[in-house]
Amino acid sequence: MIRRLTAWSRRNGSGFSAKRIRLRARRAWRMTIIVLASLAAGLAAVAFAKLCDAGIAFHTDVIRSVPWLPYVLLPAAMAAGTWLTLRIAPAAAGSGIPQVIASADEARFGGAGDERTSLRTAAVKVVLTAMLLTCGASIGREGPTVQVAAAILFAMTSGLRGGPSRRALLIAGGAAGVAAAFNTLIAGVVFAVEELAKGFDRRNNSIIILVVVIAGAASYAFAGDYAYFGSLRGSTALASAWLVAPVVGVVCGVSGGLFARALAAVIGPRANAVGRFRAARPLVFAAGCGLLASLAAFASGGLSFGVGYDSTTALLAGEGGGHQSWSLAFWRWVSTLAASVCGAPGGLFAPSLAIGAGLGAAIDQITPWVQGRDVVVLGMAAYLAGVVQAPLTSAVILMEMTRDPGLVGPLMLAALTSRAVSSRIMREPLYHQLAAAWRRRPGRAAVARAAGT
Repeated sequence: MIRRLTAWSRRNGSGFSAKRIRLRARRAWRMTIIVLASLAAGLAAVAFAKLCDAGIAFHTDVIRSVPWLPYVLLPAAMAAGTWLTLRIAPAAAGSGIPQVIASADEARFGGAGDERTSLRTAAVKVVLTAMLLTCGASIGREGPTVQVAAAILFAMTSGLRGGPSRRALLIAGGAAGVAAAFNTLIAGVVFAVEELAKGFDRRNNSIIILVVVIAGAASYAFAGDYAYFGSLRGSTALASAWLVAPVVGVVCGVSGGLFARALAAVIGPRANAVGRFRAARPLVFAAGCGLLASLAAFASGGLSFGVGYDSTTALLAGEGGGHQSWSLAFWRWVSTLAASVCGAPGGLFAPSLAIGAGLGAAIDQITPWVQGRDVVVLGMAAYLAGVVQAPLTSAVILMEMTRDPGLVGPLMLAALTSRAVSSRIMREPLYHQLAAAWRRRPGRAAVARAAGT
């Protein structure tokens, strides 16, 4: 075929050569593979979401049928999930975002192709996350979706030569995971630049946007054009929202910073007594975490079970304020911390949004001059920003999820305030500190190659 095209180009005076034709064919082939991998990542995210939703629905049915059973199942599930993770795929532990960050950083030195971004790890992540949600663990699927999407994109493009770097494809896969999990395309791009790669090479931004758009299009096609917590309309975002935003930012920054510091103290790279006990007796520690989560669920009347979607939706609708909002925020804070340190898979995004919604509703009780659902939305963005210290991502996620453009300014103010307060408590962003535990030191030769020396 190439010979025929070359002969034709010569007869017709075309400037094409066999070399140029082969080059363009390779580029087209690379782009085809990247498009197919992006589509697969988006479809996997949708399938993962459906599986988790089925598990959550089953848990709700169990509570109605046998009210005491979930309190017994949760400690056993967290211990079993930790044991299976350690036995089958240790890199599937936690949210998965630190693993992607560490793997992407090492891709500059020729690394990244290991268990942190393997399909085996992704499969274990999907199954165990769904199992824990079925048993009522306070975890989210969004962080795990980042690792799953990155693993799929990396595996399907591992044989390509030239084109986007390994690091770019890993980060693009992680961004696609956020975009498809929340159905928020812009947030996926912002998350890639702000959180997955500090100071990311601008030349690679186009491939990130491409992958995110394709994965998000797959999500839209198969899951529909939906808003994550419903479409909020009628918000005016007047001076009252601007006035309450700094208050929400300070409260959520303190609570989010304390959560991040407590989590990093237990599972971070710096050794301490709790971390050493966790490493020495992981199953006992995980069972204890499960027991603590069950006690939190009992104390909150079941509000701290699962991802908190129902309770968050109720608060956005103006229901369940007052004492219930404080209870939701505090006990879910406890149960989410317990689930995050136990050693099993599970993300932070959805539970963090639920905690932020509870804090926002609680603040609304002392700020009657502002519309209640506005404070709830501000609390969601601010608390997430306080935990992960990614204010742009947090604000954009809430803008796209709630589809309420009136709160753009107050959302940014609350998120930035929260990040400023949280950084006083937790100096280094949570995911980047946790990523240190997943990094491997590159050899001197690899460092020299990356530096071009």
